[in-house]
Amino acid sequence: MKQLPLPVRIAAGLAVTAVERARLLPQQLAGLPVTVVSEALQLSMRLQQQVTELAIKGDDVLSGMRPPEEEPEWATFDEDESTLVTPVPVRVAPVETPEETPVDDDPWTEEERAIAAEPPAALPVYDELSLPKLRARLRVLSVEDLEELLAYERAHDDRPQFTGMLNRRIATVRAQP
Repeated sequence: MKQLPLPVRIAAGLAVTAVERARLLPQQLAGLPVTVVSEALQLSMRLQQQVTELAIKGDDVLSGMRPPEEEPEWATFDEDESTLVTPVPVRVAPVETPEETPVDDDPWTEEERAIAAEPPAALPVYDELSLPKLRARLRVLSVEDLEELLAYERAHDDRPQFTGMLNRRIATVRAQP
C-alpha cells in the first residue's frame, strides 16, 4: 500500500485529535475555573518574585552610592555596655500593724485568723465583688462601714486597687459636711 502524502496524514491526525479533545471537553470544563485561577496565581507569584529580585538588585546598587547611616544615639546594644550597673539601694517603709492584733512569728496563726474572719456586715457579698461593682456600692456606706471593709481587705487579700479605692472613699466621706 502506498502512503498518502504528508499533508493528508497531518490533516487526518488533526481531525482525530480534535475529536478526542472534543470528547474530553465536558470533563475539562468542570476543572477549567480551578485551572485558570491556579495559573493566574502562579503568574502573580512569579511576577512578585521578579519585582522583589529587581528591588534587591536596585538596593544593592544604590547602597554603594549612599554614605552609611550613623548609629542613632538611642540605640544601645549589650556589647556597647562595658560598665557594670550597680543597683541603687531602695528604702522600704516598715509595715505598720494594728495595735489590737499581736504580731506572731507563726504564719499559720495569721492564716487561721484571716480565714476565721467573717465578711463585713455592711457588705456580706464583698468577696464576690469586682472592683467596678464594689465602687458602685461604696456611695451608700458610712465611714465606719468603709473602715470595716478596709480592715477586712487588708486582713485577707490586701489588693492595692481595693485598699486604695477604700482609702480614697473614706477621705471623701470625711471631707463632706
